[in-house]
Amino acid sequence: MGTQTAITFVLWMSLYTQFSTALYSSKLVHRFSEEAVSYWSSKGKNITLPKLGSLEHMKVLLSSDLKRQKLKLGSQDRLLIPSQGSETFFYGNDMGWLHYTWIDIGTPNVSFLVALDAGSDLFWVPCRCIQCAPLSSSYYSMLDRDLSEYEPSRSSTSKPLSCSHQLCELGLNCQGPNGSCPYSVNYSENTSSSGLLFEDQLYLTSSGGGAPEGSIQAQVIIGCGSKQSGSDLDGSAPDGLLGLGPGKLAIPSLLARSGLVPHSFSYCFDNSYSGRMYFGDQGPATQRSTTFVPYKGEYSGYFIEVEDYCIGSFCLKQNGFQAQVDSGSSFTYLPSEDYKLFVAEFDKQMNATRSGIEKFPYCYKARSHGQPDVPSMKFKFALNQSFVIENPMFHIIDYQGDDLYCLGIQPLDGGIGIIGQNFMMGYRLVFDWENLKLGWSHSNCQDIRDSDRVHLTPSPNSAVNPLPTNEQQRTPGGHAVVPAVARRAPEESSAALSVHILYNHYCKTSLLLLHLTLWLPFW
Repeated sequence: MGTQTAITFVLWMSLYTQFSTALYSSKLVHRFSEEAVSYWSSKGKNITLPKLGSLEHMKVLLSSDLKRQKLKLGSQDRLLIPSQGSETFFYGNDMGWLHYTWIDIGTPNVSFLVALDAGSDLFWVPCRCIQCAPLSSSYYSMLDRDLSEYEPSRSSTSKPLSCSHQLCELGLNCQGPNGSCPYSVNYSENTSSSGLLFEDQLYLTSSGGGAPEGSIQAQVIIGCGSKQSGSDLDGSAPDGLLGLGPGKLAIPSLLARSGLVPHSFSYCFDNSYSGRMYFGDQGPATQRSTTFVPYKGEYSGYFIEVEDYCIGSFCLKQNGFQAQVDSGSSFTYLPSEDYKLFVAEFDKQMNATRSGIEKFPYCYKARSHGQPDVPSMKFKFALNQSFVIENPMFHIIDYQGDDLYCLGIQPLDGGIGIIGQNFMMGYRLVFDWENLKLGWSHSNCQDIRDSDRVHLTPSPNSAVNPLPTNEQQRTPGGHAVVPAVARRAPEESSAALSVHILYNHYCKTSLLLLHLTLWLPFW
């Protein structure tokens, strides 16, 4: 994988206020020029660039053009799915109430059942385990084969990510520039994963775009997770976690940088708790959408603006709040004050006997025909876009054997909310980071393009096809894993665009120096 390069534009804008006119001039600096080399040297980066006009220079420009054309033209209608299929699985109480899919990595390829999480970026798997979750199938009632452990030395395409690599975020913790890059990811509830980063191949299947379906090996960054803690250690992500956030280490970002697909992906979870996942999906033209918004001034996650929410015909007019759309959260969370108003109105409209249990105070006894009547519920996002909640309730049986239907909403301190996977049911959710928007449309998870040709995941005991290059029912024989909450606190990380503004004010004229650094990654 090549290094990232950058184009630096220095814009000098002289504003002549006394004549109410403006003159804009700009200086363009080529990324291979001596000035660019000096700029990077001043930033402590020792980057070797090809000589202007040399054959190597022309080769790099040609390669950049081809990748750009591939991204703009060839990848727009193509979807990518894991080589074992697009289907996702839900195992309820046995594995943390998250959704999972089978993926293949390495050469020869090894299969992993990874949890899906749009609230974090890193893709990691158990590896050289010091402290990992059990991998034996005897620990999980729904599996009939053992889970895998990644060993980089057994993969001919694996290599350590060096500390000098620009994607090494913890390079300061390295002993030297040639050392292996460490990682440490802290999630909520004292849950964490740590180890070393490696580069290796992820196996995918292409679909759509007018091209025949075929296998693709994408070079990605993989966390060799040797130590896990919290719910990951207890079994919520025993075979690894696929971070699908917008960060530069996340799989959607790496696939987009390689020019394979747009920086976008979709989930579809149906009401039977199964679903599908597609990389590069930007959704149908008929979908509704709202824009992603910055959190604390930065675009660091899938945050949207919730302007209002309605229960039945009653809408609670509040000041609104930001919410993170996070598939790694089992339930949905509202800011504490909003939660109090919400549940009070919800309980008033519920015509059923309330029977709260620990951590879920708004549970109601089932009727003879099953679930009690539940008032309609919807969120209103920016631009007056309504998001109807298909079913906010979940069904459990308490210790007395009573059938209960509980509201899957919890309070959260901090002034933000979280839209969890329980509110995503019945929708095709499109996380389009390229256009900074969240799209949604009703779906039975069978109507996405080329679904008749989708290769579904084989049962756990099937051979892998060779590739060319808090209170729930306990499953008998299984174990109980606490439902996942928001796995990761919102990061205060880098945005894609870094803007530095220096402003000098004079008496009759103003000089504005805008130093804009636009990152264009080339792999």
